[in-house]
Amino acid sequence: MIEGACHCGAVRWKFEAEPDGATACNCSICRRYGALWIYGHEGVDVSVTGPTRSYQRGGRHLAYLFCPHCACVVSWRGNHLEKDGRRRMAVNVRLAEPASVAHLPIDHFDGLDSFDDLPRDGRKVADYWF
Repeated sequence: MIEGACHCGAVRWKFEAEPDGATACNCSICRRYGALWIYGHEGVDVSVTGPTRSYQRGGRHLAYLFCPHCACVVSWRGNHLEKDGRRRMAVNVRLAEPASVAHLPIDHFDGLDSFDDLPRDGRKVADYWF
């Protein structure tokens, strides 16, 4: 299990699976947030507790959740259920303790131009701390 929390500690998340990697996306919002995402399903392997506020761009596919006190971006949540009835969710591993996620490989997603997964380049989350 991996856990994370916003800066003030009011919002916490748990990820109860072993992620294959953490995604760095360059879309118009992710590059501004600087988040690294790990993905799961709400109430299955991902849970978020504490008060959050959300931002949605035109009510599209995702709601980005952040702490109303310290403003850390905690997660995103799908606005629609998948065919199997589950809701997709991702948490920001930058809010986890570094040692618990340092080993995760970075996956690159081109959310800006091609909407394609890009090849891994050997970097890990630890390489993104500095």
